[in-house]
Amino acid sequence: MATIGKILERNANRVPDREALVYGETRYTYRMLDNTINQTARALAKRGISHGDRVALMSPNSDLFVLAYYALLKLGAIVVPTNVRLAPPELGYQLEDSGARMILFDPALAHVVEETLKSNPVEGVALAHWDNWPNLQQLAQEESPKPLPEIVQEHDDAQILYTSGTTGRPKGVLMDHHRVIWTGLNVTSGVGLREGERLLHVAPLYHSAELDLFLMGGTYLAATHVILREFHPTTVLKMLAQERITAFFGVPTMYQFMLRDPSLDQLDLSSWKVGMFGAAPMPPSTVIQIAEKLPQLELYNLAGLTEMGPGGVFLGGEELRRNPGAAGRAIINTEARVVDSQYRDVKPGVVGELWLRGETLMKGYWNKPEATEATMHDGWLMTGDLATIDDQGLITLVDRKKDMIITGGMNVYSVEVENVLITHPAILDCAVVGVPHPDYGETVMAIVTLKPDATLSLDELREYCRPRIADYKIPRKLVIGDIPRNASGKVLKYQLRQQYSQN
Repeated sequence: MATIGKILERNANRVPDREALVYGETRYTYRMLDNTINQTARALAKRGISHGDRVALMSPNSDLFVLAYYALLKLGAIVVPTNVRLAPPELGYQLEDSGARMILFDPALAHVVEETLKSNPVEGVALAHWDNWPNLQQLAQEESPKPLPEIVQEHDDAQILYTSGTTGRPKGVLMDHHRVIWTGLNVTSGVGLREGERLLHVAPLYHSAELDLFLMGGTYLAATHVILREFHPTTVLKMLAQERITAFFGVPTMYQFMLRDPSLDQLDLSSWKVGMFGAAPMPPSTVIQIAEKLPQLELYNLAGLTEMGPGGVFLGGEELRRNPGAAGRAIINTEARVVDSQYRDVKPGVVGELWLRGETLMKGYWNKPEATEATMHDGWLMTGDLATIDDQGLITLVDRKKDMIITGGMNVYSVEVENVLITHPAILDCAVVGVPHPDYGETVMAIVTLKPDATLSLDELREYCRPRIADYKIPRKLVIGDIPRNASGKVLKYQLRQQYSQN
């Protein structure tokens, strides 16, 4: 199999005039894209970046992110994409843990980088003009667009992606070119994408799903990548129509906001054929709404972990509409099983832990052999997700092991309660956690964000839940407020547990 850089070069030779990348008013063909990446790589090489160096990349979605990412991979460097919302101590931890030699950053994030580098001996280079910092865009313009020497191999390390830290301090997931390419291939094959698709990128490119599933998968197919810097429902819907987008990936919250946007019914979205979602479960009610509002759209649930590329389990089409609460079955080139505490396969319908293995399984956690060993068993990734599997191989995620609530000896799966709460007409967003109780060990707490002008009391919420879920699952405590999420859209439940357990 080729390297990522070789795939770009082949696209440039095979379909040189096809539109490759669109960002704002800037449009690149595949020949222009590959040439600019080569120039960027040469500029980085002149600043001392070479094979095996770790380089952090901190930027919102933009063409400059894509250019820098692919340029580093052509040099054989290891890219460390970082969350743009990190505070200086968090960014400093990732720079130190990865051993980064350089950080490339968007000028809008200069204040965070400047503060971080006061205590971290790492070179900073701006992606575009900013004050007196080296300007990568300008440096690249001075370089030759000729192809670089082929020094990168398929199994050379490509990236370190830090886990989103929903359970604590993040760990760096190490992936090589082989694994990244297979991640994109598995998903594009699974959802039926073809050469020449037009993909809209709105979710953060520094997240494994958008980067490896969508950007890499689309590049393998010589697709056109249309990039938006940030999410706004009206803007996304207009871009879907204007650019004749065929495929889109987003978190469930994005779909929920788009469903409520008035422009949804006014635009021609007939070109949009594939809608993928991940990072969090989508309420079954939202799946049904999408089927009603966008009947031409094939919706796919992608349930995976960064440690798998993030490949894993997927479900789409008619099967998703029949089973809107299910996660699906193992994606192409991936195996899945559900096991008990003795590592034995469970019977259909019995809750166990989901295990995965395949070509996209990480090489390991960067510099954390003990954590790697604790997460893998005989080539399988022990995901920490509780799930059931039926006799047809259909998997339903029940909860994270750490998110299961045990109240009075009864197991409560928070996702099950959340799927009921989100259907309440007053609730915009919700999360369910367990908090300490002197008699029952834990009790169920709901944290909800209300829709504008809506009100809700605990008694009203309990009354709504009573005919829908068992009594012991109904929240005993209610907090009205915002739900903390990371940039990937995942709820930071450990923060909620810490906050409300202390109170």
